[in-house]
Amino acid sequence: MDSQSAPSPQRRQFLYIILGGTAALFAGLAAWPVWRYLLPGRKADAEARVPVPRGDVSPGKAYFFNFRGQPAVILQPAPGKFVALSAVCTHLGCIVQWLPDQKEFQCPCHGGRFNPEGQVLGGPPPKPLALLPLTLEGDQLLVG
Repeated sequence: MDSQSAPSPQRRQFLYIILGGTAALFAGLAAWPVWRYLLPGRKADAEARVPVPRGDVSPGKAYFFNFRGQPAVILQPAPGKFVALSAVCTHLGCIVQWLPDQKEFQCPCHGGRFNPEGQVLGGPPPKPLALLPLTLEGDQLLVG
């Protein structure tokens, strides 16, 4: 009489290792986004600064660009005076537009208005536009 034999201990151990490794892999894949979310953000360093050629920002004109993944703007309200601002409206996060005839920023969503320094002139925005650090080095404007 031939009785059914139990699987060998080596085979069982191999299956446990494979299943454990697979479970560990899936746990790591599931934990990775949580880990990245909980890590503190990287500190801003010199490489995070955005260079803009000074000649690209004409007096009275606005120059829009991306700064750390967000829309930003450099404005030259008077010759030689530069201002860097976040282009995100503080009301609901719409992107402001520069109106050169009125010399002000306007939010297209709810009509918020900002002066060239980012201060609220009217509408629903609760705070001024965020001012970004700006330095002039040679012919380059460095934001950040």
